[in-house]
Amino acid sequence: MASRGSTVLRVLAKHLLAEVPAARFGLAPGRVRRAAWARGTRRAFEELGPAFVKLGQLISVRPDEFSDELVAEMRSMQDSVPPIPASAIRAVIAAEFAAEPEELFATFEDTPLASASIAQVHRATLSESYRPVWGEVLPPGADVVVKVVRPGAAESIRADIAVARRLAARLAGTGLARRFDPVALLDESAVTVERELDLRQEGRFADRFRFDFRDDPRVVVPRIVWPRSTARMLTMEYMRGWRLTELEAARAEGVDCRGLAVHGATAFMRQVFVHGRYHADLHPANLFVTPDDTIAYLDFGIVGHLTPEERMNITQVMAALVYRDADRALTYSAKLGVHVPPDRIEAVRRGLGKLLDGTTRRDGTRDFALFGLGFLKLLGRHGVRIPSGYGLLIKSLATVEGVARALYPEIDIVATAQPFTTRILGQAMGDPARLRERMPAAVRAALRELVA
Repeated sequence: MASRGSTVLRVLAKHLLAEVPAARFGLAPGRVRRAAWARGTRRAFEELGPAFVKLGQLISVRPDEFSDELVAEMRSMQDSVPPIPASAIRAVIAAEFAAEPEELFATFEDTPLASASIAQVHRATLSESYRPVWGEVLPPGADVVVKVVRPGAAESIRADIAVARRLAARLAGTGLARRFDPVALLDESAVTVERELDLRQEGRFADRFRFDFRDDPRVVVPRIVWPRSTARMLTMEYMRGWRLTELEAARAEGVDCRGLAVHGATAFMRQVFVHGRYHADLHPANLFVTPDDTIAYLDFGIVGHLTPEERMNITQVMAALVYRDADRALTYSAKLGVHVPPDRIEAVRRGLGKLLDGTTRRDGTRDFALFGLGFLKLLGRHGVRIPSGYGLLIKSLATVEGVARALYPEIDIVATAQPFTTRILGQAMGDPARLRERMPAAVRAALRELVA
C-alpha cells in the first residue's frame, strides 16, 4: 500500500510539473495558473485509474468547494481506458456461469464496443427468447451488450481508495484543505464506487426506470436479461442511435431534435418531481437519440433518490427560481440541509437575489446552470456546507439543461419545470394533512388582522 501511495504522489507530481510552463512557473495570472494545475490534476486522475476517476466526478459537482477551473476539468474527465484482452473477459464470464460465452449466447464478439475503468462492454446475440421484467419479449438472435467488470477492478479500486483516504487524512491535518473535508469526499466516493461495482444495482434501476416511463413511447431503456446477469456481468438490449456528439447525422436522418429536447427535459423533471429517482450521469455517452425519434437512456451506474419531503422542498426551490423569490429558495434549501449561519443570511440573500435577477439570457430564456452552480459557489464563499445529494441534483439539472440545449439551443429548462412545480404545489395546498398542519398558523394570522 505504501508503494501505491508513492505511485499516486509520483503521478500527481509528474502531471503538475508538466504544467509548470503553462503556469509560467507560478507567475501567470490566477485563472491561467489555476487552469494549468487543474489540467495536470485531471490528467493524473485519469492515469491513476477508476478510484480517482470517480473522485474526479464528485469534484465536478462541488463548485462550492473547488475552483471553477478544477470543476470544469473534472467534468471533462474521460472514463475510458485501453481494452483488456478478450481472454480476461471470457475468464470472468466463465467464473460467473461455469460456461463459455458461446454456451450462453448465439454469438459473442471479442472486440469490445467500449472499455471504461470499471467495466468493458462486448456485443452478443441471444440464443433463446427472453421475457424481461417489463416490455416486449426479446426474440432469439436479438442484439445485446454484455457489460463485464474488469478482473481485479474491485480489489484495485478499494486499495486505491484506502491509499487516497490516508493521503486525504494527511492533507486534512495540514490545514491546507480549508474549503472542504477531503476524508468525507473520499468516503462519498467509496460509496459511489461500491454501487457501481455491483452491476445488479444498475440493472434493477434500469428496470425501474423502464417501468416509470412505460406510458411514454419517446423514452426507451435497455431491457435487462437477468438469466445472463450477475454482480460482475450485466446483459442488456443493444440500443441503436446517435450520441449527442453526432447530432448533425441525426438531423440529416430526419430526427426531431427540437421535440426530443423538450421531451427529454420534461422526462427529467418527471424523474425528479414525480418519481423521486433520477439518472444522475447524463453525459453524451449515456444518452442516444434514435432513428425512431426516441431518447434512449443508458448506464444507470449513478442515480439520485429523493424522499417525498425532499421532492416537495426541491419543488419549492425551483418555484423560487421561476418567481425570483430569494427568501423561498433559502427557506426550502434549509429544509434540504443547507444551513446558512444567522450572521450570513443577509449577505447570502443579497447574493442570491442578484443571481435570480441575472438568470435571463439575451434570447429571453432562463439559465438554470448560472443559478444552480452560482448558488453553490455563493454558499461555498460563505462557508456553508452543501449536502452531497443537493449538489448532485443541481449538477444533474444543469447537465440536463446543457444536453437539451445541444438539441435545441432556445429551450428554457425553467419554463419546462414550471408546470410540474405549479401542479405539485397546487396538489399540496389541497392535501388535507397539510391543511390541518397549517390551519393553526392561518387562524392566528387571521385573528391578528381582525384585532389590529
